[in-house]
Amino acid sequence: MENLVIVESPAKAKTIERFLGKEYTVKSSFGHIRDLAKKGLGVDIDKSFEPIYEIPDDKRKVVDELSRLARTAKTVWLASDEDREGEAIAWHLAKVLDLPIDQTKRIVFHEITQRAILNAIENPRTIDMNLVNAQQARRVLDRLVGFELSPVLWKKVRPALSAGRVQSVAVRLIVEREREIIGFKSVAQYRVVAQFYIAGDENATLFKATLSHPFEKREDAEQFLNDCITEEFTVSKAEEKPVQRYAAPPFTTSTLQQEAGRKLGMSVSQTMSVAQKLYEQGLITYMRTDSVNLSQMAITQCKNEITRLFGAKYSYPHNFKTKAKGAQEAHEAIRPSYIERHEIEGTATEKRLYDLIWKRTVASQMVPAELDRTNIVIDLKNRKEQFTAVGEVVRFDGFMRLYSEAVDEDAQQEGEGGILPKMMVGDKLIATQITATQRYTQAPSRYNEAALVKRLEELGIGRPSTYAPTITTIINRGYVVKQNRDAQRRNLEQMILINGKIATKQTSESYGKEKNRLAPTDIGMVVNDYLETQFASIIDYHFTANVEKEFDRIADGEITWHKMIDDFYAPFHSLVDEAVGTQPTRSQQATRVLGVDPKTGQTVKARIGRYGPMVELEGENGEKGQFASLKKGQLIESISLEEALELFALPRNLGDLDGEALMVGVGKFGPYVRHGKSFASLAKSDDPYTITRERAEELLKEASAKQRAASEPIRTFPEDGSVVIKSGMYGPYIASNGKNYRLPKGTKVETLTLAECRKIMAKAKK
Repeated sequence: MENLVIVESPAKAKTIERFLGKEYTVKSSFGHIRDLAKKGLGVDIDKSFEPIYEIPDDKRKVVDELSRLARTAKTVWLASDEDREGEAIAWHLAKVLDLPIDQTKRIVFHEITQRAILNAIENPRTIDMNLVNAQQARRVLDRLVGFELSPVLWKKVRPALSAGRVQSVAVRLIVEREREIIGFKSVAQYRVVAQFYIAGDENATLFKATLSHPFEKREDAEQFLNDCITEEFTVSKAEEKPVQRYAAPPFTTSTLQQEAGRKLGMSVSQTMSVAQKLYEQGLITYMRTDSVNLSQMAITQCKNEITRLFGAKYSYPHNFKTKAKGAQEAHEAIRPSYIERHEIEGTATEKRLYDLIWKRTVASQMVPAELDRTNIVIDLKNRKEQFTAVGEVVRFDGFMRLYSEAVDEDAQQEGEGGILPKMMVGDKLIATQITATQRYTQAPSRYNEAALVKRLEELGIGRPSTYAPTITTIINRGYVVKQNRDAQRRNLEQMILINGKIATKQTSESYGKEKNRLAPTDIGMVVNDYLETQFASIIDYHFTANVEKEFDRIADGEITWHKMIDDFYAPFHSLVDEAVGTQPTRSQQATRVLGVDPKTGQTVKARIGRYGPMVELEGENGEKGQFASLKKGQLIESISLEEALELFALPRNLGDLDGEALMVGVGKFGPYVRHGKSFASLAKSDDPYTITRERAEELLKEASAKQRAASEPIRTFPEDGSVVIKSGMYGPYIASNGKNYRLPKGTKVETLTLAECRKIMAKAKK
């Protein structure tokens, strides 16, 4: 064999094979072929924190094949990704396959195109040990933190918990935001909006202006409207100036995650998974990058495409400067491999993400949009308040013809945008209507994934490539939940001044709706509080960000990774020892007294129980108390006494049915309705606290019908009554003499013969 090319992904291998000749064999390592040993710490602390690597059992076959091929190949090319993780994969391959580090040909490319691959082969390099060591430092430090912190949590909080350098900081952000929300007191204000036209305007062109500050008291708002009956309104400022709006730079990993979340509703992990597939198919450049740079070739291609589509006046070739230090992970921003390719074949999600990347890239090379912005200030003769109006007119759309960056829901503002009539300082205005509407101040919004990624990046915590697994981890650990909340309605008062009279009417608004927002669980809050108390320095935002900078210094060859870990470990280990000796036991954690039950006079508490968060009504004279699980979305920290007492309503007796009680309760597997020995689960839309008797009976009938259907055969064979086909939870199956046999995928029940059934049964017995 002349050449063996090893990549980390089968899909990547398949794409590269298309561009290389028969003299090249391309194989995949299926990611890392070595990792830290699972048994024990996996790090030899006494030998300068030397990692103890092992080949996992599921990689033995892959390693054997690669070793065999490497021995027969004249040249081995290591072509894993060009970031630190990819460099580490290449190094592990070289070690395991016994390839000389200084002689092994390492090739990297930012895009999987024939041009890029052939260029890489013409310009190979050796393995960059600085990048490898940066990856090793991250892996070792994260193992040390997790291995030593997690057992402390098991002892002091609850078994099966974990902590991590980045994941714990992410949880802290979400917990702090939740506490801001819990502590927030919504206050009613009166927002005043007026509708004006210029005195003497024959067309009476209307426009809206907003009072600069709301009124906190109803009587103040009402007095203002009364004063406005005789007020005079004059334009005191009329500023019109041209402004330019510039295109956003091409995507980095982080901005792609954020924008895909905002525009496409994709999670961070989904975005990275789809982007990986696009890259491996050769459709986009490498999707793990901190850089906003584009190659000169890409800039030229964008220019040609923009000129062809929109005309030369829309083209604005330029490059963006990467501001972040440490943007060494890749050389270019995320862009299409071929700019002239507007659409791709693939799944709907792949098409949508590719379209987003294509538009963002091309728009970055288009001219700024030109707008006229008008700012109007309106004075009142007898009062100090002012009305303001802001308007924008797009004179030339520029890049906006193709693409506009999305805005977070939380950052969206009212009142801008409309076209305003031409006004001069001193113009008199006529108010046709002035409305004071009751509004409530809003609590900070919970993070969605895009907002959390943005905040982590602002703080310098983690890497964009780690955000997806971090978010997945904190959700899987039960520290955070992704939740939706239905909107609620509340009544609002509105006072309207029109034709010299004030009218009052009632209106309403919806509020509190959430979609895919991240909220902490009770156990997430308990773990966070414990870590903050005992390990404040470890989950400190600045400390975690500084660790990332240390990894960058290792990658740049400025410091050794052994020294970096050594400086970290001694003080960290002493904190762990102190925590084991001084902190309270699990029974002392997260108990909150809510008050006294007015009916019994007994204390009501909220705490973490064996099966999760719960409320407890203490028993009298040493008797066992009552217990109830918290509803979804309720927290120990915020649940009220009234809400807790409502939870004790279960189990509910809906009355007798055929001489037996019809009960509703919540069990290990969720809410249910029970009648005698018959059970039925409630649907997601059913509330066990409010479900009606009629609905409960309906659920029981449905469950009974399903049981009967499952017990009755859907196919029988007259020649052998012992063999029948039944319908089960996972589809049709063969039942014979008390045993069940799974049907092969794709089997058509209606044409299945007895002989075929016996063949399936015989095969299953072997």
